[in-house]
Amino acid sequence: MSAWVIAAWLMLGGSTVLLFIGMPVALTFITVNIVGAYVYMGGEAGLAQLARSSVSSITAFSLTPIPLFVLMGEVLFHTGLALKVIEGIERLIRRVPGRLAVVAVVAGTVFSAISGSTIATTAMLGSLMLPVMLSKGYHPTLATGPIMAIGAVDMLIPPSALTVLLGSLSGISISKLLIGGVMPGLILSVAFVLWIVLRVRFAPHLAPATEDQPGYTGWERWKPFFLYVLPTLSIFGIVVGALAQGWATPTECAALGAFATLVLAACYRALSFDALLKALKGTAAISGMILFIILGATTFAQILSFSGASNGLVQLIMGQGWSTGAIVAGMMLMLIFLGIFVDQVSMMMITLPIFMPIVQALAIDPVWFGVMFLICMQLGLLLPPHGLLLMTMRGVAPPSVTMAHIFRAVVPYVLMSLLLLAAVFWLPGIATGLPRRFG
Repeated sequence: MSAWVIAAWLMLGGSTVLLFIGMPVALTFITVNIVGAYVYMGGEAGLAQLARSSVSSITAFSLTPIPLFVLMGEVLFHTGLALKVIEGIERLIRRVPGRLAVVAVVAGTVFSAISGSTIATTAMLGSLMLPVMLSKGYHPTLATGPIMAIGAVDMLIPPSALTVLLGSLSGISISKLLIGGVMPGLILSVAFVLWIVLRVRFAPHLAPATEDQPGYTGWERWKPFFLYVLPTLSIFGIVVGALAQGWATPTECAALGAFATLVLAACYRALSFDALLKALKGTAAISGMILFIILGATTFAQILSFSGASNGLVQLIMGQGWSTGAIVAGMMLMLIFLGIFVDQVSMMMITLPIFMPIVQALAIDPVWFGVMFLICMQLGLLLPPHGLLLMTMRGVAPPSVTMAHIFRAVVPYVLMSLLLLAAVFWLPGIATGLPRRFG
């Protein structure tokens, strides 16, 4: 057995085993890194180099958008502006089959445009809208499915902390990756709305035939939209517009977005000291976790490369004579399979050290590949039995909603995401059109 095969089994196999037995992601890769550095990088000298690489990996300026994007969503949720946005959307959507489920999708799309956390979006919509829908007679599958599905779309629509993380770990342009996720995310949101409307039209028992709602007319109906929804969406316009036009770097756009969110909350007199403190605490906790994971991921890739495992695996795959399309399809299938068992960050850390050299060797468009990678990670959030958003929904749902309901509810949205992945695979312009249009 060649040396690189042993290294691959030690690094990739060891990390996979530790993840499956339940060790936290960051600790898993730090443990494997210590062993790998000692074995393949010269004992104590290797451990010293590991420490230097770990420090440099988390002091990179390109990671600055992560806490700023997270802060935007935390401020939105803790100041109560999210409730105002839901009210504004709910007043506008009337006489639509499955109205509240449609409201959840539209509201979730708006939150995705200024929130960097999929879990926060799902938890908030689940705790606010799920009890209302169940009380009005919605079937549990129709009530829970749209909330989980649109929470996963948060990963595609900027700002997204995981998109920044993917760009940083893979070397793909962060700004192009952020812009590239806009079109697929919006396509999924529209598809979800159409599915809900058609599903309820053909199966009316899933939702009440008529819903009691105040008969707002004229300005009273449109007032919350202009006062809350439109200003909130303007933050998305600031971030994506500045990115698309090249007026600002991703870090500067994140700072603009965070500042605009704080100003907006202050204008509504919702930015109390308590709300700001909660938002900052939440941001610190999430950002610290992500940075700790980056620390392990970067050095993991370096040790794989140094030991020869990365180059050996790349040569093994390239030597099979497969077409570029077959190799990319195989990588996507591997990501979907991993999504059943491990979280999104683990997927990146296990696969990127192997995938990115192949992408570079085959001259694959990195933005196209990166957007498909994001779609696969978004799928992983929804795949039974360990999908993170399934567990989040179980945590906020009442006892009457069972795991069987949650698993059934998510099936059509998983299928739509798979169709989107196939569409992006065959029509790369869906992912690369906007980044190319704006240079």
